[in-house]
Amino acid sequence: MSPAAAWILVIFGYVLPLLHVALSPKAGPWRMPRDAGCPLSPRLGWLVLVLLLGPLGWLLFALSRRRRGPSQAG
Repeated sequence: MSPAAAWILVIFGYVLPLLHVALSPKAGPWRMPRDAGCPLSPRLGWLVLVLLLGPLGWLLFALSRRRRGPSQAG
């Protein structure tokens, strides 16, 4: 694999998905409520998933955002 192809893979497979989750307003809050049992906020949890799974984690994030709607509210 050429160095250019490797950089493209890293940028499009990890950096851009991480930026998308970090900057997306639909990713959830950065901080958890004080009474929450989990130490990770929703946004930080998604960032960990994308960091570990790469494009698959980003795909999970994108599909989970699409499923949320008025039918699941409440």
